[in-house]
Amino acid sequence: MYIKSNKSSKAGHTFKRLSFFIFLFVCSVFAPTANAQCAMCRAALTSEGNATQAAAVNDGIVYLMVIPYILVAGIGYAIYRMKKNKS
Repeated sequence: MYIKSNKSSKAGHTFKRLSFFIFLFVCSVFAPTANAQCAMCRAALTSEGNATQAAAVNDGIVYLMVIPYILVAGIGYAIYRMKKNKS
């Protein structure tokens, strides 16, 4: 009879968890440098020379872009928890 060792499963789980946190860290480091602005908005805002309004539009676009990612991450986490509780 073959007995499976828990050491390999613990090491695999630790590696997955570590890689997930490294991925989150890398994403959070590079997130502030992203400029999310469409070409039409950029042309309209740079022609006037109003930097405050351009920054506000950028912030609004980033805000609208983040919401779907948060929702998908929440659903993914819920599925992960359901599968983890099942096994």
